Amino acid sequence: MNVPASPSPEQVFDWLDTAAEKRAAAGLTSRLRPRGASSTELDLAGNDYLGLARDKRVAGAAAAAALRWGAGATGSRLVTGSTELHAELEYELARFCGAQAALVFSSGFTANLGAVTALSGAESAIVSDKYIHTSLVEGCRLSRTDVAAINHCEPAAIKHALATRRKPRALVVTDSVFSVDGDLAPLAELSRVCREHGAALLVDDAHGFGVLGDGGRGAVHAAGLAGAPDVVTTITLSKSLGAQGGAVLGPRRVIRHLAETARSFIFDTALAPASAAAALAALGVLKSEPGLPEKVVTNAVTLSTQLRAAGLRVSTPEAAVLSVRAPSAESAVEWAARCAEQGVRVGCSRPPSVPDGVSRLRLTVRADLTESDVDTAVKVISESAPAGAAS
Repeated sequence: MNVPASPSPEQVFDWLDTAAEKRAAAGLTSRLRPRGASSTELDLAGNDYLGLARDKRVAGAAAAAALRWGAGATGSRLVTGSTELHAELEYELARFCGAQAALVFSSGFTANLGAVTALSGAESAIVSDKYIHTSLVEGCRLSRTDVAAINHCEPAAIKHALATRRKPRALVVTDSVFSVDGDLAPLAELSRVCREHGAALLVDDAHGFGVLGDGGRGAVHAAGLAGAPDVVTTITLSKSLGAQGGAVLGPRRVIRHLAETARSFIFDTALAPASAAAALAALGVLKSEPGLPEKVVTNAVTLSTQLRAAGLRVSTPEAAVLSVRAPSAESAVEWAARCAEQGVRVGCSRPPSVPDGVSRLRLTVRADLTESDVDTAVKVISESAPAGAAS
């Protein structure tokens, strides 16, 4: 047998060049685009749904906390990283959303990893929607158990998977608002299916919290599932609250279990106190201005309606996210670049980050968008559209 020659130190990573060439040929090249502290661009790509990231009440709370508590948390939550700010934030999040308890993680990604892995295991089967967020997908992979990825928003298919599972326990995993097209999962129906088959329901409410439900309490609350003994919710603090971090909300025994077993909680440095303080302040703003969520949904519907009237293929938003279909991955990148050149920053979603393989412009709206902002966005996006983008 011929053994290939060992590469030299200079050749060890030559395979990366080949991989980069393949991505470029497929129109999947990405690059970082650092922005300045201030920008004149119209931002339809970020996730600051309520416009609170730069709110002086929120930023001021972060600055004051950094001066009082220091720049970092100094350790994991179970060592030195838990502060009074973390405990207060957990209490306020749980009370606001109607859950028994909450646990704050360093990000929404780590919250999802921790929740999925700690609530599954060898005796569990996981049944998920095919379009769940990548953080949930990674959690399913790390769970080392049976995972069935079901066609998008098909409760009947989930029911069949639960009925034919081989494990005694089951966990159904879904987004509330899906992150590409902005459509809403049938949470009430999913809950009924779970209860028929003795399964727990885990809902990533990253795009629903702060936008849907009474005063922005989220899609789980809107579906009447807040405080349910068999439902666990994950959220991020980096979207509607304009801060950073994530949290899991649910029954006290679930939260206790996560604090003692979730590896992405136990072995991760805690959320910086400044971020916890910012999230607390933003939650206070949301409570005092309960009309903000409705403005987000109104702006999303308006933008979607006008883009569709301009002849583009646009999703129907349920919250802050919508998408505009592009003819190809390469044309989507070029389309987004043309929009940026004209002062409108949009997202660009391409395979493999889109489960259906369709490339899109991904747009997000904020509560503080004006009528003029929407008009500008429609003009720039429609006039810079590539051939084949029209419906």
